[in-house]
Amino acid sequence: MLNRRTLLLTGSATAALATPLASLAQGRKDSMVLGMTLEPPGLDPTANAASAIGEIVLYNIMETLTKINADGSVAPLLAESWEISPDLKTYTFKLRQGITFQNGEPFNAEAVKFSFERAGGDKSTNKDKRTFANFSVQAVDAHTVVVINKEIDPDLPFILGQATAVIVEPKSAGTNATQPVGTGPYKLDSWAKGSSLVVSRWPGYKGVQKPKLQKVSFRFISDPAAQAASLLAGDVDAFPRIATRVVPQFKANPQFQVILGGSRAKTILAINERKKPLDDVRVRRAILAGIDRKAVIEGAADGFGTPIGSHYVPGAPGYVDTTGVNPFDIEKAKKLLAEAGVKTPLELTMTLPPPPYARQGGEVIVAQLAKIGINVKIQNVEWAQWLSGTYGGGFNYDLTIVSHVEPFDLGNYAKPDYYWGYNNKAFQALYDKIKTTGNATERNKLLGDAQRLLAEDAANGFLFQPTFPIIAKKTVKGLWTAMPISANELAALSWS
Repeated sequence: MLNRRTLLLTGSATAALATPLASLAQGRKDSMVLGMTLEPPGLDPTANAASAIGEIVLYNIMETLTKINADGSVAPLLAESWEISPDLKTYTFKLRQGITFQNGEPFNAEAVKFSFERAGGDKSTNKDKRTFANFSVQAVDAHTVVVINKEIDPDLPFILGQATAVIVEPKSAGTNATQPVGTGPYKLDSWAKGSSLVVSRWPGYKGVQKPKLQKVSFRFISDPAAQAASLLAGDVDAFPRIATRVVPQFKANPQFQVILGGSRAKTILAINERKKPLDDVRVRRAILAGIDRKAVIEGAADGFGTPIGSHYVPGAPGYVDTTGVNPFDIEKAKKLLAEAGVKTPLELTMTLPPPPYARQGGEVIVAQLAKIGINVKIQNVEWAQWLSGTYGGGFNYDLTIVSHVEPFDLGNYAKPDYYWGYNNKAFQALYDKIKTTGNATERNKLLGDAQRLLAEDAANGFLFQPTFPIIAKKTVKGLWTAMPISANELAALSWS
């Protein structure tokens, strides 16, 4: 009987014979097709937490004051420069002149003020609402904006380059989910829900980097076998963040390039601490002790990942290794459950979104937890269901697996109403201190303390830092080789 991997290789080989890749690339020099695993639920990154939105919109349709480069550095974008006050709380941005939105309205200081106040307002659903709510924004003149932050945040220029900080045009802001309007080099052409989305070069663009491609199409392909087949058939030219299981078959193929991009993402087993007995730290520690991270990485990501012990990853400022705080230990896990007075088997449900790391990793963890007396029932849901029913559904789950891709998101543990319900006053006080400490050495020390506290509290099941593979035709140029954020910078793409 053929297994899934055999079908994957057989189907892909057939597709490879069907279409000569070189001729397709030669005939399509002014356009490109990118593959995406997940389809975004909408196209307004200020209203929804799905990273797939930014993968289409950020730096392409919509822009930010600053721009995050592939190496994690920050450069000017809509702001041509900025100055920071000695107390590190006041930022004065000088805006680029002559920029307009795609509907003809001018880009100016009032648009920036509107965008930031909207992001931090009472009705905001922006996932970085807390950051923007701390702002006092002044439009000094048409091309000067002053942002006064209540807190010291050395990472603010980076944060203002993320998708949640895009500058929106006030008149069109309400319809950006389906008809996004920005200042970027591309505008939305069409969106065939469930299939593909097309953007085309906007002739009115006057920004930093002129795009080389006239048209870029995104194809939404969630199944790993279909992802591989689409590349081999020539239907897709590049596939950022492709399923890890397809990587081996492309490594020796001279028609493709394989890029293993680093990330700041954290793949976690989120634990709903609002539910009993998951509110007991001994039960959470037992869950962590029952999980072999290396086996999870192999099963969830085909070995493409690094174990983590807290909500922080190697390479980030102030990182400390906390993987030894809750090591894999089946007997200790059983003992902790007994100490907590849990009668086994403990019945739990694990809600899983579509990405392979979640579905495959979930199966591994279910098998592991069964060995310590925890029976976990899997509930597979679509991405939109996960966003509304798990992430935003009032703590309506037990366990779930998801990758948090934001580089600086430790602050979510200081929000008691966040979807995992972690509520530790000591952590909240510690994070407030981190946010108001300007000295890098002292701040990194505090970040280490925060990581240790989350590990000791078993605030979640911290699994691994993923590696995001990119597979593309050999002639595709301009792909990011690292991924500090989830973005596809279309203006940098071209054919060699």
